Amino acid sequence: MDPSIADYDPDKYPGVYLRFSDDAPLITIYRTGKYIVTGAKSREQAHQYRDRFLNLLTEMGVVSDPSDTPFTIQNYVFVADLEKSQNLEALAIGLGLEQTEYEPEQFPGLVYRPTDASCVLLIFASGKTIIAGATSEETAQSAFTDLQETLEQYQLN
Repeated sequence: MDPSIADYDPDKYPGVYLRFSDDAPLITIYRTGKYIVTGAKSREQAHQYRDRFLNLLTEMGVVSDPSDTPFTIQNYVFVADLEKSQNLEALAIGLGLEQTEYEPEQFPGLVYRPTDASCVLLIFASGKTIIAGATSEETAQSAFTDLQETLEQYQLN
């Protein structure tokens, strides 16, 4: 492997970090053979870099048939913006204390787990929102739209 694109320090982390360029997604490879592609801007880009990674492994003789290597996207992370500053204490109460966690001494954002969505929204005072754990773009969009509608309905924004 080209050392300019790979980093391995087992004292810091048990995986090999591989990046094809500074702005490319990061591929983390574990000794079990499992790997993770993070930082892709789209589903297509994740697949593109997976293919490039498997081609590299094929060239090295590690993989004989790249098409026989399973790859599934298990988790999407999206960034959205409420476009207004948020009072996170009021938001925690308004969204429901049973669905929110807000401990500013521990983490600067409000953690919101909507009951009808399979993802988590991390809402920051700036209005920036990270939607994590979504299984599809539609799930994330729906959760964010529901959040916006709830904020409007209860005048929380």
